Amino acid sequence: MIQITIIGSGNVAQHLIKAFDASKTVEIKQVFSRNKEALSHLVAYEKIVSDYSELQTADLHIIAVSDNAISEVSEQLPFNNQFVVHTSGTSPIDVLDEKNRRGVFYPLQTFSKSKNVDYSVIPFCLEAENTVDFKLLESVAKSISTAVYLINSEQRKALHVAAVFVNNFTNHLYQIGQEICEENQVPFAILRPLIQETADKINTLDPNEAQTGPAKREDSNTINAHLAFLEDENKKNIYKILTQSIQDNGKKL
Repeated sequence: MIQITIIGSGNVAQHLIKAFDASKTVEIKQVFSRNKEALSHLVAYEKIVSDYSELQTADLHIIAVSDNAISEVSEQLPFNNQFVVHTSGTSPIDVLDEKNRRGVFYPLQTFSKSKNVDYSVIPFCLEAENTVDFKLLESVAKSISTAVYLINSEQRKALHVAAVFVNNFTNHLYQIGQEICEENQVPFAILRPLIQETADKINTLDPNEAQTGPAKREDSNTINAHLAFLEDENKKNIYKILTQSIQDNGKKL
């Protein structure tokens, strides 16, 4: 069994704990949390430590904390020449203290504590400083997922930016759509089949092929009617920017 220590108690840490708990390849040796109670429902209490000095060596140490805290946490680890990775999409591998062997174990997914996910399809983007450590990291990832990729720090940064567009920004557009519906006494649920179909298209079509709507058709009458309807200047500006971007993209093809 590969022994793993997880450092952190947030969304990513809790989801990794759940995933590894079901793995036959990996054993969670310890979990670090400043508040032991935050993880007591997931891990045996005796495995949870709240002081860095209590951390023991393991085959792999996964730092699953906010990007701003990675460097500080890695500096406080009480050992040297151990394999330590972080889970950040944007932080480079060298944000980790060089006293230990370094790597990255980045699950490209949006996590909420209250929602279970299918870990087997989550892409894991891996990076390590040597082949032996990469093989270990690959074994750990493959114990919970079928989608494992060798991705360097620059590629991972690009992926994270792309992920913000397709996930965070898209979800914000859902929120805007919901507000427009609520302001006009229309159930947002009416839009859910459309949202699902739009997402499903990407499984079989290139995004350029899947693009539809008034901007794609350059239907100026509809576009102007929509802009006239929108009273909120922020929503109006977002509509204009996205419309222009779609039209500019069409001219490049």
